Amino acid sequence: MVQTTQLNVRIENEFLGKAKIYARKNGFGNVQELIKETLRERLFNKPLITRDELILVKKLVEATESKNLWKTEKELFEKLRR
Repeated sequence: MVQTTQLNVRIENEFLGKAKIYARKNGFGNVQELIKETLRERLFNKPLITRDELILVKKLVEATESKNLWKTEKELFEKLRR
């Protein structure tokens, strides 16, 4: 198991607002995901998942949920493995 540490960051409200808009427009679930992915890209020069891939995954989840094709996350991953 990977050990994690919580980090608290203070930023101006205007900056946070712009970060929320950017995160939403670019497929991030929230600003925390945006910050973690941005750091990952800066430190390792390679994103874990591309922006386009993230958008596709989010669309897949939305479509799957709207059609009630799975009940649990485990079921979703089982269907994706096929």
